[in-house]
Amino acid sequence: MRCCQLAGSVDVAFFFIFLILGSPILAWVNVISVAMYVYAYRAFKQRRNSLAILLIRIEVLVHAGLGTVLVGWESGFHYFLLMFIPALFVSMHARSAWILAICLWIYYVALDVLMWYIEPLQPISSNALLGVHIFNLTTVFFMFSYLALYYVITVTRAHKHLARMATTDSLTNLFNRRHMIALTEKELARHHRRPRDLTFMLMDIDLFKQINDDYGHDTGDRVLSAVSQLLQESMREQDFIGRWGGEEFLAVLPETDTDQAWASAERIRKAVETLVVENDGARISVTLSIGITQYRAEEALSNAIARADHALYAGKSAGRNRVELALG
Repeated sequence: MRCCQLAGSVDVAFFFIFLILGSPILAWVNVISVAMYVYAYRAFKQRRNSLAILLIRIEVLVHAGLGTVLVGWESGFHYFLLMFIPALFVSMHARSAWILAICLWIYYVALDVLMWYIEPLQPISSNALLGVHIFNLTTVFFMFSYLALYYVITVTRAHKHLARMATTDSLTNLFNRRHMIALTEKELARHHRRPRDLTFMLMDIDLFKQINDDYGHDTGDRVLSAVSQLLQESMREQDFIGRWGGEEFLAVLPETDTDQAWASAERIRKAVETLVVENDGARISVTLSIGITQYRAEEALSNAIARADHALYAGKSAGRNRVELALG
């Protein structure tokens, strides 16, 4: 759609340029070109993409050919044909793109060879021809630059989106288990080089299965999202938290001893206790059980997680909605 706007604006400029240069045929060709770009723009808005792309291809092929035949090869209208090449390979399957690229090459070469044997049908003065050449070259240069920038931005966004999908849980927007393990392993590597306090906090929503059974999984997902947002907002900048599985969450707290972690866990537990999720007039409250353990030098990550898990289920057994510290 942006290319339609740019190309249409260029053709409006060409209309006045060729009227001034005394080439009415090319001037009115540009009127038709503007109309085609307007129609293509509307087709894009209506999601009729195939029709819009077909109109653009026809316009560029015919316009470049007519401009070259009428004014001459030196006018530079053939440069616009080259803009098809990156667009073909970005927007189509490789086989189809190669077939169309070869057809484009044949058309380009045929147009070049033709102009060796015929004179321009509506020649213009050498100074005017130089001006048209520079105008076409400049337009194609900036449109190529714009397209290159657009493709770079699109690819960068796609990479970021894929990276987010690979590292983030889609429901809670917290880190997923795989990425949490990767981040924690990096943190452990730093801990081995320079030992410091490192605490793990394993959290589980109490009686979550009952919420799913009583209100349905959609409501359960809303509860998970609400609790996840609260947990994320409760973390410090250096902490990281992820969905460990189901309704269970793991937080890693660098440079934090057990006393600090306990205070943080109690603050989180109380915040979750006051959380209310609305569901068709019903007000759903949830609680959180939390197990805390401190990392021990050189131990495996799985051992530290297992200790936090034991502490968590000790809290569950003691009545839920509790913070428990792993002993021993």
